[in-house]
Amino acid sequence: MTFSMSAVAFRPEYLDFQRGIRVGKLEENERISRILKLALEDRYQEAFVTEKYGRGSYWQWMGFLSRANRLAKPVSSHISFGCSKFFIMIDRQDKLFKCGLQVERGFLKASKEYPSSQLQEDWDWNRLLKALTARSRFSSGLKRLVCNEGFFVEGGTWDDGMTRFSKTRFPEISRLKKLLEEAHPERWGGFQVYYPMDEKEVGGSNGIDLVEAMLAVFDEVTPLMNECMQIQLSRK
Repeated sequence: MTFSMSAVAFRPEYLDFQRGIRVGKLEENERISRILKLALEDRYQEAFVTEKYGRGSYWQWMGFLSRANRLAKPVSSHISFGCSKFFIMIDRQDKLFKCGLQVERGFLKASKEYPSSQLQEDWDWNRLLKALTARSRFSSGLKRLVCNEGFFVEGGTWDDGMTRFSKTRFPEISRLKKLLEEAHPERWGGFQVYYPMDEKEVGGSNGIDLVEAMLAVFDEVTPLMNECMQIQLSRK
């Protein structure tokens, strides 16, 4: 399947707020994992890697990362944890579909069973922290997305419950950075910037509109992603 929006047959009911994102028992032009991967590769003219969380026909989360950015890492080129990602997910607890940018920290000290999940010096997380200064391009772009465009920001660890910020309580950048720096070292840490859609909004759209909305969100967060990566994404 080469990418063509006219061939997309994705349907809104494939975003199931009880079970997750449907990927099983679908044709390639119906499967959002395949659609978004091909769209991103067509847009940026480079390879992307698809990551997922979930089993069977329904996934709760999926991410898309630049293969070139991963290969550029001298220590961590064999794993995806260190890479910034476009992501989509169904938050079944909050009943939200989330679409945007994710950067993972992993553990500050990983167990012997999972050594590759320990934060390394070449992970994008470190660039994210450096970019979080009051007058940086990252911070001004983040503030614009949250305060003007309705995006949300979350940071911390998933086990402890991520702290969420919106335009009604957008934090000082120093506070956000401190939150990320102080996330529990023995739990999986991360950062997300995403556009939220509830079940009514998803159900009131058609499949093409939803795919176009996801790609538009990815466009919006690309400048932030570029501030965190070793390579730069630009539309061809």
